[in-house]
Amino acid sequence: MANISIIGSEKSGRTALAGKLGKKGTESDITLYNFVKGDNIYAFVDANGYPGSLKSLISAINLSDIALVCVPSGGLNAQVGECIVALDLLGNKRGLFVITMSDKSNPMALSELAEKIKAITKGTNLEKWESIAVSTTTFEGIEALKEKIFALGEETKKANAALNGLPPRVMVDHFFNVTGIGCVVLGVVTQGTIKMHDSLTVFPISRPAEIRSIQSNDVDMKTASAGTRVGLALKGVQSKEFDRGYIISQKEETSSKFNLKCRLSKFTLPLGVGDAVHVFAGLQDMPATVSSIAVGGKDATQASPGSECDVVLTTQKDIAYSKNDRLLIAQLNNPKQRFVAGCTIV
Repeated sequence: MANISIIGSEKSGRTALAGKLGKKGTESDITLYNFVKGDNIYAFVDANGYPGSLKSLISAINLSDIALVCVPSGGLNAQVGECIVALDLLGNKRGLFVITMSDKSNPMALSELAEKIKAITKGTNLEKWESIAVSTTTFEGIEALKEKIFALGEETKKANAALNGLPPRVMVDHFFNVTGIGCVVLGVVTQGTIKMHDSLTVFPISRPAEIRSIQSNDVDMKTASAGTRVGLALKGVQSKEFDRGYIISQKEETSSKFNLKCRLSKFTLPLGVGDAVHVFAGLQDMPATVSSIAVGGKDATQASPGSECDVVLTTQKDIAYSKNDRLLIAQLNNPKQRFVAGCTIV
């Protein structure tokens, strides 16, 4: 199984594309579309709340193994640029640029747009991503796109298989109560293998919970391995105790103070001590304050765009994390480009 985010500007045709690639499922500020054909099982995540909500965009990206960046055939815009910055700062490795509404353009213009995408992604994690033109009206390019997705899906399956021996970890994106069953959560197994009757803990609230049952694509399962999108019935915890991004695992770190090594985007404003920012950690997000900055090992009052620095960040509440998680700092009120820095935890 592979999970795929479909992101891009508001009028890029991303939702129409998602509808052609899968059957619509759970809907909120992100909408799930499911595709099942033999061994090819995919969950597409449409960031339908973006650009109004950065949370929608980051949730879609961090739930996924592969990203499809939708670029309208009319050309690049600031929202596409913001998506590219987010993917680069988060270190995403697999994806495609999908030039949508190809029926409204011509081959020469589409080729020129593909070259522009290559130019603006040079030097980023996305520089080797292919571009493919499609139309959801004429269906041109849709089958070719599916083949490219399947190829990336095979790479993903191998990468996830290597994670199956790690301790189990589930990242939760939706939660609700079902009459006669109790607490049900939806999410993705990010590593390890979960089993029915596993006794785990919900973080950051440190609440013990037992997995009563497991489903994936409405099929009951006894186990679920890394990369699987699951629905879990839980015992010992209530749905009202959850928030998006909570982690179900054996052990997580929790803290409201983080020592971070950060790389600032070239397109952001300077980051200063005392700045009120917003931090994204997996699917968790909350306001935070920059407590201190060091550049080149020396204390500084601010860090410049495109620079690397050490940052101490204080969040309003505890966040659950593991040392391998990558955090994203944003300035929600910046009208042009809201993502500031991608960070690793020291």
